[in-house]
Amino acid sequence: MPHINLLPWREELRTAKKRQFNTAMGGAAIVTALAVVFVHIQMTSMITSQNQRNQFLENTIKQVEKEIEEIRDLKNAKENLLARMEVIQKLQSSRPEIVHLFEEIANATPKGVFLLDTSRNGDKLTITGVADSNDSVSAFMRNLDASEWLSNPKLSVIDSSKKEYENSSWFNLEVTQTAPSAKSPAQAEEEKA
Repeated sequence: MPHINLLPWREELRTAKKRQFNTAMGGAAIVTALAVVFVHIQMTSMITSQNQRNQFLENTIKQVEKEIEEIRDLKNAKENLLARMEVIQKLQSSRPEIVHLFEEIANATPKGVFLLDTSRNGDKLTITGVADSNDSVSAFMRNLDASEWLSNPKLSVIDSSKKEYENSSWFNLEVTQTAPSAKSPAQAEEEKA
């Protein structure tokens, strides 16, 4: 005889499948939640680590910028010192220059010319004086032009109408100061002798 099952097996099968589905969904939800928590923890850890690196880099950059500023200050101080040293060296090298300049002016001054004032602006000298005649002024200018320390004399004013210098010519001239040409050691020895 055939066996007939009258129990509601389809209903039990549906309930079992539903239970399996719910279990699978619950497991998937738990796994998903665990994955989200794990990813969140990982991301938080990576962000914290990167923030620490960024802070370290910012501190290092600030320190390097401070050192760069100190280096700039030192370079400025060095440039200032070098400029001062250069000025001092120029002053030291030009020390005997004024002596030579006055000696050249004194040697170039002929009889009958009296110097009243001498001023210097850069390499330009302004000489004010009184001469017995215009010929004396011309001789003075020729002598200045012949000098190795002075050149290019230009007479700017000559006046013979001033009451305080009767029978004399008051003059004002400009002359350029030049460095003498380099001499050989033999020429320097000849001058000393």
